[in-house]
Amino acid sequence: MNRESHSPAPAPAPAAAAAEPDRQQTTPAWLMAHVLAFTAKLMSGFTTRWIDCQPDTCQRIYFANHTSHLDAVVLWAALPPDVRAVTRPVAAKDYWLKGPVRRYLANNVFKALLIDRLNIKVHQSPVDELLRAIADKYSLIVFPEGGRSSGEEVGEFKSGLYYLSKKRPDLELVPVHMDNLNRVLPRGEVLPVPLLSCITFGPPIWLQRDEPKTAFLRRAREAVVRLKEIE
Repeated sequence: MNRESHSPAPAPAPAAAAAEPDRQQTTPAWLMAHVLAFTAKLMSGFTTRWIDCQPDTCQRIYFANHTSHLDAVVLWAALPPDVRAVTRPVAAKDYWLKGPVRRYLANNVFKALLIDRLNIKVHQSPVDELLRAIADKYSLIVFPEGGRSSGEEVGEFKSGLYYLSKKRPDLELVPVHMDNLNRVLPRGEVLPVPLLSCITFGPPIWLQRDEPKTAFLRRAREAVVRLKEIE
């Protein structure tokens, strides 16, 4: 079933502080983006399902389960080109800055927002940095589990998604379940193994007024788990 969600959005919050000037992709980066999107689909063999939700360039936070280093790339590639152009994955700086190829892809092709997991400073909140970067234009791809799970079960969500929602309650939160990617690129492997996988987008949710952090994170996790159970 593919029906557009009509859930009412809360009143818009003030836009985050202006991000740094948007840099247009160079022609090589633009071509690379299309090649990588095609390659990601070829290698993972993914199919895409939109359940009570439709692709849209409005600002969103796509939040998904996390089982593979390919997750951010494949989810990004699963979006239509116009949506992909305004969607930025949140990824680990220590992984994506390791080597010139990963660094080029992260900075110039995916326009990833890189988080330093190894040196978090008290006065430099990753949440505030993300909100400044997206301003009133970009959407985000996040993985609330933090680290990668085994793929059998969705791990408990960390608090970042809650604080993003608390500071920008106007953003749609779109749950995503990614199936079988842990087998396409198993932990410890470098080269992917072509297999079929499925990317399922579900109906948006929002942080409810006065909703406790624990209750919200449980509800968000359950939204992802429910997508896994849809056949």
